[in-house]
Amino acid sequence: MCRLLAYLGSPIQPDKLIYEPEHSLCIQSYRPQETTTTSVNADGVGIGWYHSQKQTEPFIYKNILPIWSDINLPHLSRYIESECFLAHIRSATPGQAASLSNCQPFSDRHFLFTHNGFIDNFRATLYQPIRNHIKDTVYQKIEGTTDSEHIFALFLNELAAVDGNWEQALQATLKTLFKLAKPYGVKVLANIVISDGNQLIASRCAIGSTPPSLYWLQNAPHFPNSVIIASEPLFPGNWNPFPESSMICVTEDLKINMHPIDL
Repeated sequence: MCRLLAYLGSPIQPDKLIYEPEHSLCIQSYRPQETTTTSVNADGVGIGWYHSQKQTEPFIYKNILPIWSDINLPHLSRYIESECFLAHIRSATPGQAASLSNCQPFSDRHFLFTHNGFIDNFRATLYQPIRNHIKDTVYQKIEGTTDSEHIFALFLNELAAVDGNWEQALQATLKTLFKLAKPYGVKVLANIVISDGNQLIASRCAIGSTPPSLYWLQNAPHFPNSVIIASEPLFPGNWNPFPESSMICVTEDLKINMHPIDL
């Protein structure tokens, strides 16, 4: 099971969360505490971030090495300073290649997307139904083979149908995903985080299984004026677990709105 991390707030260097905490994302790659299907997350690492002063599309760094073997990311994550970034360490679903195109985060225009979970037996079940559901313009953007990127494609497809309303688009994405999965009786785990550099939206839900762990923390003592979302708490603090079948929207002024996911 992958692990993810998202940050929105005052500018910081990403290494403050990726490497420095006592239960950092790096440590979670080989010593996760709340995974149920894997013991390591060694099939790649990625980070996407936004410029702290310019309105640009996000920047992305990916590597197929385990995060503990990546000698470049520690330097890069100390050099970058950003108000918003998403990071991800991958545990590949069996049968899915460890390749750069399959590493997260995925991006489109100003959006970054990460997913922790899986669609059980994806290639034999929802691979073709998802592709049949999305528009050709969205289909053409898929570069890899993962269930995660196909869920992102569903989101982009739904986003166009609701005039850019994030909350509605994610709700519609999950409803469509679960509707497609129902005839196959497959497990779908869908912890998702999406950002445009100014806001975050995140979900925790599943069908046929318990969703992976997901937490949020606002205004931690060492990270004031911020919201952190993580698969596991990075350090001691008042971490709030996401309820099952829920989503939160973090606005540009760091207000948090939590909603149940009606599936």
